[in-house]
Amino acid sequence: MACSASVSVRFGRAARLSPFATKASVRLQAFHAIRPVPELVSRVAAVPYDVVNRAEAAELAEGNPYSFLHVGRSDIDLPADTDPHDARVYSKARDALDRFIAEGVLIRDPNRTLYLYRQVMDGRTQTGVVGCVHVDDYERDVIRKHEKTRPDKEDDRTRHVLTLNAHAEPVFLAYRSRGEFDDLAKRSVSPAPLYDFTTPDRVRHTVWQVRDPAPWRDAFAAVPQAYVADGHHRSASAWRAGKERRARNPRHQGTEEYNWFLAVLFPADQLTIMPYNRVVRDLAGKTPPQLLQELRQLGSISPTDQPSPSRAGTFCIYLAGAWHRLSLDESTIDHRDPIGSLDVSLLQDRVLGPLLHIGDPRTDTRIDFVGGVRGSAELQRRVKSGEMAIAFSLFPTSMEQLMAVADAGAVMPPKSTWFEPKLRSGLFVHELD
Repeated sequence: MACSASVSVRFGRAARLSPFATKASVRLQAFHAIRPVPELVSRVAAVPYDVVNRAEAAELAEGNPYSFLHVGRSDIDLPADTDPHDARVYSKARDALDRFIAEGVLIRDPNRTLYLYRQVMDGRTQTGVVGCVHVDDYERDVIRKHEKTRPDKEDDRTRHVLTLNAHAEPVFLAYRSRGEFDDLAKRSVSPAPLYDFTTPDRVRHTVWQVRDPAPWRDAFAAVPQAYVADGHHRSASAWRAGKERRARNPRHQGTEEYNWFLAVLFPADQLTIMPYNRVVRDLAGKTPPQLLQELRQLGSISPTDQPSPSRAGTFCIYLAGAWHRLSLDESTIDHRDPIGSLDVSLLQDRVLGPLLHIGDPRTDTRIDFVGGVRGSAELQRRVKSGEMAIAFSLFPTSMEQLMAVADAGAVMPPKSTWFEPKLRSGLFVHELD
């Protein structure tokens, strides 16, 4: 059975199972947003920079000079062989942002305010408040993390922030739900939204200006912590950029705008994490019958026509043209262990590592990951094509599991969570001065 110590060391840092000593609360600040004019908002709004590669970003922005991808993925406006960390990439992003402002595509809101941002996908609604949170709260773990960040990605986004002198994309944060926030949301918006549009992926995005930010600021003063749901590299980079600006300023007082970074905070009970599935290129020299026999030693396995597991501790496996369901013995899972009890950990520790010889899933080229809305059909396609030999469909990580890992000061295995819908970029920009 896996233990949290072995898993957390493997994925970056030792788990800290004692409670956090610091008692604080989430600081929320209204800001002067740079935002699209309403008539162009649907053309400006773009997918986040980190969910598309250069070719995909270029295709999405083709024929649309207003797409915010010209800021977030400015390499699309340079030759295809340009190094993504070339200085021209960052200056091109700044040029695009300046052009949008000069041409009136983006405007500076004269009022320092907050916004409510509602997304509706497949009949499910999530509504977050858009504002700025403090870089010190990130450092002190008032804003808690569950992923290990990569230095090269941090370097990239830190340089992007400092070159733009702005946070171009918000961090997606969650907080444990409190009933008064629902009433506050109803009381603080006007009937007419600022924006209301539907994106090609059939997600409806609606934004209202908050009439009075003070009640929201006061309400979050009673929220002890927030959690990075999506955007670990953006939040780490915002913190680094803030620290760098402090170091450059001999008259730093702590009231400067660069002490804050852009975020959307959602109640955790409104969020849904989608499964992050696995595919493996070969069976480590085994035949399908041999592997199935080894899997029987781990629990009960049977044929199934359901490609998605209905509960935790169960995996659906596509192998040799058929789906199989593996159910682990529940008594062997230590649910007190926030890392070892995750399905992604159970699969790695009991199947991928010992049976298929997948070592570090961050670096092993024999494994790949299929997340979000692509679903089980994509798993089956990749195995049928011969590209992969086996696919594993997982039960999704829950928000409670995510928050338990973050509360323990631990780090999840790679590719543990996939949030949908994604925040659209370009709706809000926060300047550092």
